Amino acid sequence: MNQISKQKYTLNIATADQGQRLDVYLAGRYPQFSRSYIQNLIKGGAVLVNGKKVKTGYSLLNGDTVTMEIADAVSMKAEPENIELNIIYEDSDIIVINKPQGMVVHPAAGHMEGTLVNALLHHCGDLSGINGVIRPGIVHRIDKDTSGILVAAKNDAAHLGLTAQWADHNITRVYHALVHGVVAEDKGTIDAPIGRHPRDRKKMTVEPNKGKNAITHYRVLDRFAVANTSYLELTLETGRTHQIRVHMAYLGHPVLGDPVYGRRKDPYDLAGQALHAKVLGFKHPISGEYLEFDSPLPQYFEDLLTRFREEDNR
Repeated sequence: MNQISKQKYTLNIATADQGQRLDVYLAGRYPQFSRSYIQNLIKGGAVLVNGKKVKTGYSLLNGDTVTMEIADAVSMKAEPENIELNIIYEDSDIIVINKPQGMVVHPAAGHMEGTLVNALLHHCGDLSGINGVIRPGIVHRIDKDTSGILVAAKNDAAHLGLTAQWADHNITRVYHALVHGVVAEDKGTIDAPIGRHPRDRKKMTVEPNKGKNAITHYRVLDRFAVANTSYLELTLETGRTHQIRVHMAYLGHPVLGDPVYGRRKDPYDLAGQALHAKVLGFKHPISGEYLEFDSPLPQYFEDLLTRFREEDNR
């Protein structure tokens, strides 16, 4: 079991450091940690100034005392765990997995065990090292409560070949979702930039002026009048954080069971959003052969579809 030890640091701010942002100052002092990691420490109360919690952009003053607890870097290494995997395809360079709902992709604070990376390290023995010891082999991610297809790289050459395709948007990514409301148009495109929410930094939102380009194409597969829901196929042209969930909420049709962007009352007692990464297509990073994989819908999703169809046919 990974035991996360912590070390406490005390820093006294001198005149030369006065005026610096707290997060920038700490990231400079501890370059082994990213600025975003430092910001999360500050937000989580692991960093105090003069014994008090402050914001990430706090401007340091001469004489300030900064105390900080940082997890030991050695203890943050992902460890192999014997966790069953649903393997769709595997060769010497890549492995394609059907990730279940509820599984975190890679270790992070609060989720150092039981992740897809832990399982892959046990199964594969080794993965590409480009993303370091916490995210080895991980080329792309899907949310914890989103199920479906992921590809991981076993070596650096495969990793670089896959990430180049992601950067060029040359990947086929098709999702299936159940959303609130009856979507009127049979198909459409949501072209709305996505950025960090200005007040809740854990959320994303449509940001017309500051957001990054984000495009989602959708097609209605079925409509259910009694349940007031729609079954959609969604194709990603870009891959922003929470893109489908944000875009569907923006359209007024949030994904069923979405605890962040959806409706507070969930009559179906779902464990998370009804969103499944169904199809993934890409060129093999070594051979160049185009590969495309299709994963079946999880059982809870199929059960909902059956329920909604039966209600409409009564």
